[in-house]
Amino acid sequence: MIKDGLLIAQNVEKLNLENSEQLRIHSIESFGTHDGPGIRMVVFVQGCQFRCLYCANPDTMNIKGGSLMDIEDIVARAIKQKPYFGKKGGVTVSGGEPLLQRSILKKLFLRLHEEGIHTTLDSNGRLIDKEAKELLDHTDLLMLDVKHFQNDWHKKLTGLSNTNTFKVAQHREATGKPMWLRYVLVPGWSDQEEYLHQMGEYFKDFKTIEKIEVLPYHQLGVHKWEALGMEYKLKDVKPPSAEILERTAAIFRNYFRDVRVN
Repeated sequence: MIKDGLLIAQNVEKLNLENSEQLRIHSIESFGTHDGPGIRMVVFVQGCQFRCLYCANPDTMNIKGGSLMDIEDIVARAIKQKPYFGKKGGVTVSGGEPLLQRSILKKLFLRLHEEGIHTTLDSNGRLIDKEAKELLDHTDLLMLDVKHFQNDWHKKLTGLSNTNTFKVAQHREATGKPMWLRYVLVPGWSDQEEYLHQMGEYFKDFKTIEKIEVLPYHQLGVHKWEALGMEYKLKDVKPPSAEILERTAAIFRNYFRDVRVN
């Protein structure tokens, strides 16, 4: 049962509730097919520090929004859907930014593993501390969202540095556990060829990266920004053309063995 409630932690870095058995969520999707391998139940958590200019779900940013849901209720829903997961599917936790609730998510992932359910974490890599590392230990697949390789451009797009994102990638590589990269291609903002090559050079020797997904920028979330009274600053930016997408994919193929355009 989803319950309304006030967020106990006031500091966004402490959204993780050490003794809680509840997760602050935005919504749950039952049959996701673009959030990891196979058919997945996708839990979208509430709260995010990034302020991505193209965010499709700005209503997930507010750490005091959403609802509280018991971990066991989430597990029960996953068990009911387990027959649809097959050999590849499972549960993906996306956001918002899941690492803000890392200690609670560790409890969830431990329970899911007890039920034989595959776990995936879709994260921007904002935080890397002891609790984050413990969560990653129980994460079967990390999907790491790299918003931009160059830090100044990253700050323009998200408002924050990308330093921790690469620390998370380095930690994941050191564990030897699988990782996918995700990259949103925004014309004029994240399609600069020099930085695409630099990103490829940086990651080319990582053994844990199974593939990189290029996600074309879109404006499907504009109405949400307007409903929240927030200014959408990329109104004049059009989705990338097939030519731009193919050029980007061709660059990444020099460095990654599997490049997908979603």
